[in-house]
Amino acid sequence: MTSYQSRLGEGEGIADELAESQRSISIAEFFEKNRQMLGFDSGAKALVTAVKEAVDNALDACEEAGITPDIYVEIQEAGDYYRLIVEDNGPGITREQIPNIFGKLLYGSRFHKREQNRGQQGIGISAAVLHSQKTSGKPAKITSRTEQHADAQYFELIVDTDANEPEISVEDTTTWERPHGTRIELEMEANMRARQQLHDYIKHTAVVNPHARIELLEPKEHLKYERTTDQLPDETEEIRPHPHGVELGTLLTMLEATDSYSISGFMQGEFTRVGQKTSDEVIANFNDRYHGREMSWYGPESHDDEDVARAVQQAVSNKGKDATAEFADAVAKAVSEAGRVAHHRLVEIVDGHADRIEDDYEKTFGTTVREAAVEAAWAEITARRTPDVYELVDEVTTTRKDDAAVQGIAERIADKFADEARHRVTHSELEDYVARAADMTEERDDATFGETAREKILDALWEIASQVPDDPPNVSEIADDRDIASDLLEAMRETDIIAPPTGCLAPITDELVEAGLKKEFDADFYAASTRDASVHGGDPFIVEAGIAYGGDIEHDQAQVMRFANRVPLVYQRGACATTDVVKGINWRNYGLDQPGGSGIPNDAAVIMVHIASTNVPFTSESKDAVANIPEIESEIELAIREAARDLKSYLNKRRSMQQRREKQNKLATILPEMAEKLTEVTGEDELDIDDSIARIMNNVLVEREVEGDTVRVVVENNDDTNADIDLTDIVTAEPAVTNGANVVEMDGEWFVKWQTTVAAGDEAVLEYTIDGDAEFDIAVDGVEDEKLTVNA
Repeated sequence: MTSYQSRLGEGEGIADELAESQRSISIAEFFEKNRQMLGFDSGAKALVTAVKEAVDNALDACEEAGITPDIYVEIQEAGDYYRLIVEDNGPGITREQIPNIFGKLLYGSRFHKREQNRGQQGIGISAAVLHSQKTSGKPAKITSRTEQHADAQYFELIVDTDANEPEISVEDTTTWERPHGTRIELEMEANMRARQQLHDYIKHTAVVNPHARIELLEPKEHLKYERTTDQLPDETEEIRPHPHGVELGTLLTMLEATDSYSISGFMQGEFTRVGQKTSDEVIANFNDRYHGREMSWYGPESHDDEDVARAVQQAVSNKGKDATAEFADAVAKAVSEAGRVAHHRLVEIVDGHADRIEDDYEKTFGTTVREAAVEAAWAEITARRTPDVYELVDEVTTTRKDDAAVQGIAERIADKFADEARHRVTHSELEDYVARAADMTEERDDATFGETAREKILDALWEIASQVPDDPPNVSEIADDRDIASDLLEAMRETDIIAPPTGCLAPITDELVEAGLKKEFDADFYAASTRDASVHGGDPFIVEAGIAYGGDIEHDQAQVMRFANRVPLVYQRGACATTDVVKGINWRNYGLDQPGGSGIPNDAAVIMVHIASTNVPFTSESKDAVANIPEIESEIELAIREAARDLKSYLNKRRSMQQRREKQNKLATILPEMAEKLTEVTGEDELDIDDSIARIMNNVLVEREVEGDTVRVVVENNDDTNADIDLTDIVTAEPAVTNGANVVEMDGEWFVKWQTTVAAGDEAVLEYTIDGDAEFDIAVDGVEDEKLTVNA
């Protein structure tokens, strides 16, 4: 049977028929058929995604307007569908913008901004509208009021998928009790099977947005999270891209779009953190790649200056004996004083003295004469390049290299410059010279030059090479040549440029990360860390991590909480870089249970990671998981490990305290029996075992002695480290002569407060007087319970 493909070329009609069937599709039409890419792949997930998109937009709008957010989310059962209502108290949306924001995909104000925002692509809320109309056939209902207007704008609309444009069925004004804000109502096929994920999203959003009040009313539960602060996140500022992390294609696009003519103007105008000094460094590194460097050689010894002078004098003719002699001697002297001389430096020397001689003798030293003088002097300077290379090689290689081997490689390296008049070479070319010379020396002289020796020789030669003064190509030339642009990119990457400014980012901060964990989890331990800004793809980002451990947290697989730009990531945990990093850490090193040494630990822990970036690299348009970008994964790991080190210290200390308790309990069981036996045998008074336990356990012992009106509180430090004691003695009679302790009276009791540092093996005494009998109670802070014995 003849296949369809085999008949494609048989007649003109087939090609024409195929051509007629080709057409472009709109982005809305594409996502209408691929809604799963946006997170609308099931009824349960679709409802959570729609809530997420609406709430994220509300938070962004409120923060941009400087308004503390009040967000209301309601989910109603509506026959075969669910009705979603989301209201906010944001600034509202103008009548002209409402249709485009809700009825057009890829419409927004944030995509090109290098500034932290929850939304980036302009897809989310319009995709929710698209899913709603697709599953229920009903339009979205939008109400929005700005502060300047007495009435609100009301729209009912859908997305025209053929044109990716809003299709408005109702447009009107209406009254609304909110002075400003936006309300959207959607009906869609959905279910509440993902109720837990929905609750998690709302709860976690409240945790990382403590300035927001969020309320959720759904058919079975009513959740309300009050704001804990009126402090909005720091206002962010848009920045330009950072030179580190920009990719070649992006650089080419920027080169084509810029109005700058020079590299310097381009670097300073299009990138952040680039001033004149940094631009000059980039250009210098670029010139090394584009123009190369010129090898600089020692000229003849000072007593051989006449060799250069004689060579120059012979090269110059018809300029008069005195003028020629003075010119030749001046060039020879300058070469001798310069030490190492590169070709372009020799040109400068010759030109400088030629100009002076022209003025003094009224002779013309034209281009031909000057070039001849340069060529003659350069021949004399480079005549001893082999011994020059020999000295360099001999200095940087081991003493085990014999003279013949060093001489052999020096000659072969020096010979590589024989055919290049200016001895100009790029780093890669010089590396090739050294490698070929070393290989030939090993082959012919049976002398080995390993990788380390070759690198040292290369570095020594490159160090004496001189950067050239040639102007770099202009921007248009670079934009037209991918190889030259690649050289510029590498020059940017190797230049040390300070990190991008963080004003474009609004991290939660480690204090609020820890506060958020404390708000949600009743744990024994909390730790948090916030990393410095790093760069990926020219976009800065900051990673924060937090850990909660113990307490009421279930002793099961640890919970991993993922956030990006203050938005909880609820789905696709297994496809996220954060999860991969958590799994790859050996948590047993930090005291957590992790069977097999990999994977999420099985312990009573919560591990939280937040990525703040101007452009979070999500794995898909649904923004459920962060892509596996090496730079981001590295920062996630470092942030987690910083918090985990505090956890390790806590667990080690807890384990140590547990061992002390066990030892102390054993002593408390054994010593009374021993004391009783000793008393029976010796007939002496019964021993005070509390003092004995304190000294055996190296505890801090606190005792009170009362003699008449004098009260003495003795603190004895049996430990090998100093103890910072904060002691309060509560007494029912007014104390006097307290020797520096503070006294506070409250409800007929006196609190004698005393702070002191007791050195290891030493004791300190608090002494005061009272009038008459009294009752005492003592409290001691600054020492763990396991290291404290109170006998007072």
